[in-house]
Amino acid sequence: MQYRELGKTGFKVSEVSLGTWQVGGRWGDAFNEKNAEEIINTAIDGGVNFIDTADVYSEGQSEAAVAKVVKSRPEEIYVATKCGRQIQPHTPEGYTADRLTAYVEESLQRMKVDTIDLIQLHCPPTEIYKRPEIFGTFERLKEQGKIRNLGVSVELVDEALMAMQYDNVATVQIIFNMFRLKPSEQFFAKARKNNCGIIARVPLASGLLSGKMNKQTSFGPEDHRNFNRNGEAFDKGETFSGVDFDLGLEAVEEIKRLFPGEEPLAAQAIRWILMFREVSTVIPGASRPEQVRSNIKAAELPALSKEQMEGVERIYERYIKPTVHEQW
Repeated sequence: MQYRELGKTGFKVSEVSLGTWQVGGRWGDAFNEKNAEEIINTAIDGGVNFIDTADVYSEGQSEAAVAKVVKSRPEEIYVATKCGRQIQPHTPEGYTADRLTAYVEESLQRMKVDTIDLIQLHCPPTEIYKRPEIFGTFERLKEQGKIRNLGVSVELVDEALMAMQYDNVATVQIIFNMFRLKPSEQFFAKARKNNCGIIARVPLASGLLSGKMNKQTSFGPEDHRNFNRNGEAFDKGETFSGVDFDLGLEAVEEIKRLFPGEEPLAAQAIRWILMFREVSTVIPGASRPEQVRSNIKAAELPALSKEQMEGVERIYERYIKPTVHEQW
């Protein structure tokens, strides 16, 4: 495993880390603490030292499971969590200093720690980036020793650019993958200039870029890939990166031709992200330990060729860009 600096945090984090949206079970399944602990331990065994969770993942059970494993390990593991998505309805009016402070306090209690390494606003409404008092709230929490760093998880590139106006924003978490190239155009350069760490999420476009799906693939009723394709529950860009499922399958078949070797497409898709030096870490999720091992293997693959990088861009331009690029 190789390690990169996570912006202003100064943390040296694993290139491939662990996202825990579906840890402990597939999307919609009941949380399985034993499975979650096995997944997290497998990641740490493979050199992962950065784990991303959120207070709303399995209603706080993900935070608790991550903290339990991290406390049991001798390695230094950085844990990032998020807050804000508990606000319902999820509107700007719900964002107050008292409410956000309470969420941080609750995460501290669940994880049984005194300080959170990285707290992230969890895809707040765009208007929040125009409210300096929200970012000041986290500066006070930092002064109190309750958090070490503040980051934001965003839906839009414009939101990422707005967030970096605040000096205390150390990281931006954003969707970046073979089906979402827009962040690399303007945001990456500005993040580098601002020493802002970039956490790339949804690296496999909700599994589309695993190369294992087809038109017969089905998803459970509680799986967001079934009920959120048009943004019925939250931003549709979180589901298949906003790409139409059938169109995505066509594009994946083209991408497979660029990578005819024995390595699974999922690993190549993660390796593609790591070709961008501005990216600090990639956080693929996993519902089984073997998926963790496969994801980690991506960090060991050789660099992609110029032809492969250009090929991915051509496929994006043809299949994906017309319907996705300007939306996020």
